[in-house]
This record gives sequence, C-alpha cells and structure tokens, in this order.
Amino acid sequence: MADAWRHVRANAAGIFGTKMRSVVHEANQQGIADAVRQQMDFGLQILSHGLVPILEPEVSLKSETRGEAEAHLLAAFQEQLERVPEGQQVMLKLTIPSEPNLYLPLVEHPKVLRLVALSGGYERDEACRELAKNRGMIASFSRATLQDLRAQQSDEEFDAALGKAIDKIAAASVA
Repeated sequence: MADAWRHVRANAAGIFGTKMRSVVHEANQQGIADAVRQQMDFGLQILSHGLVPILEPEVSLKSETRGEAEAHLLAAFQEQLERVPEGQQVMLKLTIPSEPNLYLPLVEHPKVLRLVALSGGYERDEACRELAKNRGMIASFSRATLQDLRAQQSDEEFDAALGKAIDKIAAASVA
C-alpha cells in the first residue's frame, strides 16, 4: 500500500518518472540479462502507476570486456522490451557505447521513449566527441556538465561556464 501511495503522490506532484541504476563491470551474459530483467520488472511496476521508468544499467568505462558487455546489454534489452505493453514506453540511460551506433536498434525501438547517454566518467570534451558518433542518443551528463563550475566563481563566471557546457553538450546531442 505504501508504494501505491508514493505513486499517487508522485503523479499528483507532476513527477515524470523515476530511475533504477546498476553498474556492469564485466561481460557476464547471465548477470547482465538478470540485471536488465530486474530493472524491467521494476520498470513495468512504474509504468502501471502512470510514471515513466528510466532504466540505467551503466557499463563501466574501465571494464576490460566493455564492448562485449555492451553487446550483451543490447541483446538483453531487445528481449526485455517485448514485455513493455503496446503503446507504452521506457527510457534508457546507458553509457556511450565503445562501438558507435551500437544502440541504434534501441533508439529506433517503438517502446523506447528516449535513449540518453551517461558521460560515464569521461571529461566533457571526450564525452561530447563520443556522443556525437551515436545517432539518436542525447546527453544526460551530470559530472561532465559541472566539471568547470566552482563555488568561488562570480555569478557571471558561473553562468558563462554553465552556458558554455550546456551549449557544447547540446551540440553533441544533435550531431
């Protein structure tokens, strides 16, 4: 009952959605499939309450088997997206893939509202370069957006640094 009440309050407050996050450190096919299935289980509950689930299994940039892990992640999502009811969509928040456009089938999937990219620990310039190689992905960069902001900056310096970061990231999102 408490969960239902939280969703009622979230809907009343105009909340769009909520996310689940996990981290993939290696290309363990079964582990990745299990993580994606678990995220989709929660995602379907969130959908049933009128909210948009944001599924975020981040593949570590430091993984020695990153490319293989990303391929397993793609396959797991292609399978799990079949569980999403017709006419409904989820959002995916994934690390920028090491192979450009690897996730294009997810970008184009009718049950994916949007595929947003994590900067994953890249510095902003590198994150923007990598994102620009991937059609249809848009940025959701937290650390990369904030990297040049300092408490000691004047309001004008802060606004200028933030504006420059946003402009660069927006440009990479539509490249």
